[in-house]
Amino acid sequence: MRRIAWVLLLLFAFAIPWEYSLDLGAPLGNVARIAGLALLLVAVPAVLQAGRLRTPGPMQWLVLALFLWFCCTYFWTIDSLALLTLVNAGSPEAIAAGQIRFAAAGQDPNDVARFLDLGFPLAAFLLTSESRESRWPWRFLALGYLPLGLVAVLLTASRGGFLAAVVALAGSGLLLIRSHTRGAIAGAFALPAAAAGLWFILPHEIFERLATIPQQLQGGDLNQRLNIWNAGWHAFLETPFAGAGAGSFVAAAGLDPMDTAHNTALSILVTGGLCAFFLAAGIVAAAVWAVVRTRGPLQLTLATTLAVWIVTSLVATVEESRTTWLLLGFVALAGRLAMEDPELLAACFAAGASRSEIELAGGAEGVPLI
Repeated sequence: MRRIAWVLLLLFAFAIPWEYSLDLGAPLGNVARIAGLALLLVAVPAVLQAGRLRTPGPMQWLVLALFLWFCCTYFWTIDSLALLTLVNAGSPEAIAAGQIRFAAAGQDPNDVARFLDLGFPLAAFLLTSESRESRWPWRFLALGYLPLGLVAVLLTASRGGFLAAVVALAGSGLLLIRSHTRGAIAGAFALPAAAAGLWFILPHEIFERLATIPQQLQGGDLNQRLNIWNAGWHAFLETPFAGAGAGSFVAAAGLDPMDTAHNTALSILVTGGLCAFFLAAGIVAAAVWAVVRTRGPLQLTLATTLAVWIVTSLVATVEESRTTWLLLGFVALAGRLAMEDPELLAACFAAGASRSEIELAGGAEGVPLI
């Protein structure tokens, strides 16, 4: 049963980034929801079969408290909640329309850029790791993701996504330099040629849009975000403690139904008030502390990934994204293993480590991997 749950967990994680590209409609919903429900149906019996469950840590209690608080806000909410990118770029419809921003079907370009950015440090870590899972086929895939992922980020023409990509690639470069210095230097020398190739391949309108980043940061309105943030701040001042209720940002701020907060902290302040904001801040603090407790390349990987998430949260609303909670779950698990069972964590990335060897490192009873 645990093996089935493990497979479904991997399937769930795989489905999250492209969940809105495959939506089966009511009552099933998108593919990530279906995978999550299947995982839940198997994980509960697996836990009961094992007869034990890890004691929740501070992050788990804070997440539960935040969830319950937003459940309570439904009693007073003013508005109840009701390679794909590359394929899109080459589609006849996009070419005929003169499209300059591309994303997978059903996805927002900014969201796609954020998903891709989070993958850069993970791919670099897979390249530097010595685990059995990092044998040459997987290393080849990880190496291929770095250039293809960057091209996909550029195709979204997301300015926030591009800035986050700079942070992600900087951390990835440090990871590669630590273990593959010559390869990293060779890659750096190849950047001018790669940039020239992208200039001739990609629509020039993409680079023109990205070139407006300095202007927007210095005196622009950040694509109407300043007006949205101003309206959101006034909405927060009206109900500062309890908030306007889950899913109510647009209604509370008096914005167009298609708008979002474009800032995670402000979204939480408006919908959940100071109570929700402090709980969310505690969750982020717990994640940072979990990163501090890890060591070596894993620490740099998690720190880079968390930094990318923080950058994107400044210009996007990500508290409701499954990707956010999957990332925080990874960070919490790594930090906990680093404190409770560093041998197990080290065994996960030891050269040629097998599953049985990893479980043996966890002690006589073995440590649940889910």
